[in-house]
Amino acid sequence: MKSDEKRSHRLNYLLKCYLVNPQENEIYRRAKQMGVTDSTAKDYIRTVIIQAQKSYSK
Repeated sequence: MKSDEKRSHRLNYLLKCYLVNPQENEIYRRAKQMGVTDSTAKDYIRTVIIQAQKSYSK
């Protein structure tokens, strides 16, 4: 699987988790369980929150 596909799958999973339980620390914990670095996990949090806000605004 290409790295961009892997990132996309991870972000979709984290977005689903965030929509059920909108807490940043939970998303961070789940991202870290995937084996990513701290900076990548924080990037995932920002991306997931932005995507969730877009979903809510529609």
